[in-house]
Amino acid sequence: MINRRSRALRGAVAAAAVTVAMAATAGTAFAAGDPAGTARAKAVAEHQAKASQRAGTFAAEDAPVETPTFAMTGVHKQSSEWYLYFPNLEGGFDPRMNIGAPPVAIADAIDVDNDKDGWSDGGWTVYKDGKLTFTYMGDDIDFNEKQVGRGWNIYGTVLSPGTIGGAGEADLIAVDKAGVLWSYLSYPQGDLTPRTRVGGGWDAYNQIAGQGDLTGDGKADIVAKDKSGVLWLYKGTGNYKAPFSGRTKIGGGWGIYDRILSVGDLDFDGTADLIARKPNGDLFRYSGSGNASAPFQKPVKIGNGFQIYNLL
Repeated sequence: MINRRSRALRGAVAAAAVTVAMAATAGTAFAAGDPAGTARAKAVAEHQAKASQRAGTFAAEDAPVETPTFAMTGVHKQSSEWYLYFPNLEGGFDPRMNIGAPPVAIADAIDVDNDKDGWSDGGWTVYKDGKLTFTYMGDDIDFNEKQVGRGWNIYGTVLSPGTIGGAGEADLIAVDKAGVLWSYLSYPQGDLTPRTRVGGGWDAYNQIAGQGDLTGDGKADIVAKDKSGVLWLYKGTGNYKAPFSGRTKIGGGWGIYDRILSVGDLDFDGTADLIARKPNGDLFRYSGSGNASAPFQKPVKIGNGFQIYNLL
């Protein structure tokens, strides 16, 4: 799968350029005065350059990668330090990378792959004071962070499953504290359209996750876990006004997990996967099947001790 995907070639070129610009920020990523999103993006880019070299540049065709692979962030519950867990190209994660504690309180970090090379090329940072910023690579071959909104602390959940409106850029969805789901379409440098109301009742769920296509139709899907432990699939439609079709039950018993999330294609088979954590810290990978009626394969344990983090 690695051989026939172009992520290694394109990722190496972009990430290597960023690595040159990062020379002055080696060590702890959160340097004085460095915006939190920019610091994280630089650490991600440095690792992606190394991962591209490890994977090799085997692709013969420069085809877009529809399901990216992102790092998982663990925020230590006691020290507030951030740790990045990068995919090891074998369905799990490499040893953690400590990037220090952000200078301000952050609620979430949301990666995007707008150039379709399979790696993160920036993303949004949601701050606990409601500020929303976007990190992107500028003409100076370095990452820049700009503010794109305020008041985002009205939302309990913010995520990007990929593009939901048919354009090339990853979009945002958010659930407010009344349980209403809203969609935001994105422009190339992270600016957003006014929000569109999708529908209410989403407070029935305590976890929502998704990154890419789960069903094989090329559209971004999400899953939602309700308070009784049932997991539901919402297939993407490609229509930003109604981005998801009616829900389909995947199965019960998901209440054993206190956190579910997706970093995209963790096992590098071209299909989006799901990560689930038990309260004791055991971490599992549910590889995507590409089948809408049974979107996940059997769980595989990929780690332990993750109860010390808030996982993003």
